Amino acid sequence: MKHLNILATATRHAAGATLVGALQTLNSAMPAPRNTTQALRCFVVEDSAVIRQNLVATLEELLDVEVVGSAEDERGAIDWLQRGGDCNLMIIDIFLRSGTGLEVLRRARIERPEAHLVVLTNYATADIRRRCAQLGADRVFDKSAELDELLAYCAELATSGPH
Repeated sequence: MKHLNILATATRHAAGATLVGALQTLNSAMPAPRNTTQALRCFVVEDSAVIRQNLVATLEELLDVEVVGSAEDERGAIDWLQRGGDCNLMIIDIFLRSGTGLEVLRRARIERPEAHLVVLTNYATADIRRRCAQLGADRVFDKSAELDELLAYCAELATSGPH
């Protein structure tokens, strides 16, 4: 997959740089063509506006993903779920401006049992990965080292069938 090679290159060139720098480098690359099926609907829970904006741009430009909304804290994410927000994929940061992504993860698994729940965090320790799995996470990705794996996972979901 061409876009994953671009991401890997961008990540290597951005070694020591922040997630934002890696995503900005990736976004400057030529986007892959979008397929004609209905896009994967994604909701992002991330407290950093810069990271959130770059992640959204990367997902929408490189993959057949439509970001249907975002929240920067636990309350905003839970409110969205309770209002009937619909998505196939949620990408959730653990440490938020207020509240915690762990509670969002727990509630999302209850409210949207069919959704794919992914944690994207700077703290992807063995303990955090285990706790996230217990709360219903399908996958956990490290922001600083596993962006290509996150995009590969999202690409697989986006091409795996009707959404």
